[in-house]
Amino acid sequence: MNSNAEITFAQEIEEGTMLPLMEEFYTIQGEGANTGKPAYFIRLGGCDVGCHWCDVKESWNAALHAPTLADTIVAHAASFPAKAVVVTGGEPLTYNLNYLTAQLKKHQIQAFIETSGAYPLSGTWDWICLSPKKTSPPLPTIFEKAHELKVIIYNKNDFEWAEQNAAQVLKLNPTCRLFLQPEWSRREQMTPLLVDYVMKHPKWNISLQTHKYLHIP
Repeated sequence: MNSNAEITFAQEIEEGTMLPLMEEFYTIQGEGANTGKPAYFIRLGGCDVGCHWCDVKESWNAALHAPTLADTIVAHAASFPAKAVVVTGGEPLTYNLNYLTAQLKKHQIQAFIETSGAYPLSGTWDWICLSPKKTSPPLPTIFEKAHELKVIIYNKNDFEWAEQNAAQVLKLNPTCRLFLQPEWSRREQMTPLLVDYVMKHPKWNISLQTHKYLHIP
């Protein structure tokens, strides 16, 4: 690749007209407030948040995932019956998502995102799921925008982390829905604790990874 092509390529990544696409697929949403609804999932490569329990660590290295034209991604999404897209990762806000969401809107496709909130928000979203991680806490500006706070519970200390984030989001955004979700590898140990906790703290809901129980992507 010559220098001019490299500059153009880097510019397209910066502008979000190309994105490192790890995978894309049509499925049923499995977690949180939109569980059970069909949607087209776009998983972007690249993440430096580094959760030790992450179940898609293959997404971390963006260089492993070919940059793909955002227009091509949108065209694929538009070919499916459900006009809803979930952008996830990796950490999708590593990238400028203004162009992607603008193109989705042109096709009357709803745009949902799941993010740790560790990077500034870009894009125009119908639904923002904030899933904060201790390794890279959310930026304060994301709390007032989130429609849903989903905290992964790996051990008992994570309940305190969940409450810290709930206090911040509810102060700015009292209609935000709150979810606790057991980390998949520890679901047998943690789910009973979640049930007990939510019964004592009814502002929370329980989220389960229902797609894994259904054996779908």
